[in-house]
Amino acid sequence: MTDTIFALASGAGRAAIAVLRLTGSDTALIVAALAGRLPPPRHASLRPLRDAAGEVLDEALVLWFPGPRSYTGEDSAELHLHGGPAVLAGVSAALLGAGARPAEPGEFTRRAFLNGRMDLTAAEGVADLIEAETAAQRRQALRQAGGALAERYAGWAERLTRLLAHQEAAIEFAEDGLPNDLEDRMRAGAAALAAEIGAHLDDGGRGERLRDGVWVAIVGAPNAGKSSLLNALAGREAAIVSAQAGTTRDVVEVRLELAGVPVWLADTAGLREASDAIEAEGVRRARRRAAEADLVVAVFAADQAPDAATLELLAPGVLVLANKMDLAAAPAELGGVAPLPVSARTGAGLDALRAALEAAVAARAGHSGEAPLTRPRHRAALREAAGWLAEAGAAPLPELGAEALRAALRALGRLTGRVGVEEVLDVVFGDFCIGK
Repeated sequence: MTDTIFALASGAGRAAIAVLRLTGSDTALIVAALAGRLPPPRHASLRPLRDAAGEVLDEALVLWFPGPRSYTGEDSAELHLHGGPAVLAGVSAALLGAGARPAEPGEFTRRAFLNGRMDLTAAEGVADLIEAETAAQRRQALRQAGGALAERYAGWAERLTRLLAHQEAAIEFAEDGLPNDLEDRMRAGAAALAAEIGAHLDDGGRGERLRDGVWVAIVGAPNAGKSSLLNALAGREAAIVSAQAGTTRDVVEVRLELAGVPVWLADTAGLREASDAIEAEGVRRARRRAAEADLVVAVFAADQAPDAATLELLAPGVLVLANKMDLAAAPAELGGVAPLPVSARTGAGLDALRAALEAAVAARAGHSGEAPLTRPRHRAALREAAGWLAEAGAAPLPELGAEALRAALRALGRLTGRVGVEEVLDVVFGDFCIGK
């Protein structure tokens, strides 16, 4: 891939154009000041940018990155422009006129992957970093983009490669005086690796929740104050509040940030026997949202007897509230749980409610020093690898065990985008010096 491509990025009054495949005589840049003399590598240089007719388009900072020490591993340059639309349009037109083309979405990162500058997990981390909206999302994306997942998976792949190499050696060179316990070593190593992968998988989906957001469903009887609580937490009138029962008939969603985690807070229809088909559909959606939510907030009215429909939804992990404490004292317990007393009307207890929500959200999508799983494809590949490792450990024949190890290695390779057999051969002939 030697074509010249460029991509634009702008913000804070400035813009940058990254251009690939720059050389001293390359006319794609239309930068007269660069003809025959590139700036020193990785040093910013102030240069005039001119179009084909010689008109100055901008005074820009130019940086030159010779490959392979560049983002993509190829020769590239960056032009840091003033961010006005006329400047961007003029420089872009000059580039297009010289034969360059705009980069496809993600093309620079794709080239970096194809050139071995990063693996697939790191490329996904770059995408997450671009989309990050909270500090916690940024930290997680930076760890992944920096290779934290790649390092872990590469370590597992290295161990698996060695297990496979030893198993292959035991099969192919059984008469060459190799250790007699290679089969036992393989089984023990496969079991240990499967256990580590299982522990990695058993994370409660924390990484995915931090990346995609935690879903919280507010449920309760009509007039329990669910919509008022949603508005109080959101700091705005997101849901209609009325004394008339059944006002909320559909799910009303509000996006918040709690404990550095994006949260989708959903107000739902009151749980009761519906008076018409529309309300019945709202109640059905409320129950479905409660079943699918990462966290359920069950709201009871302190001045009313607890309703059976909401009591049925109480389970470990459900946050139980007694709203309207300005009208009546909160009960000591609801469904065996001490409720959190609040008043959406006066604001009493809202700080404690927000703290409880933050703790619950952090527990479900909390921050750790390690890079967690962030995508379903990671989870699927690791589950497949663990399954093959279990088969390898229980295989009745060495050949079947080796085939299961190969399948596990392919599954790990799909995580990083690198699947090969040369590594296996290197270990076979390196560890045992066969075929000198």
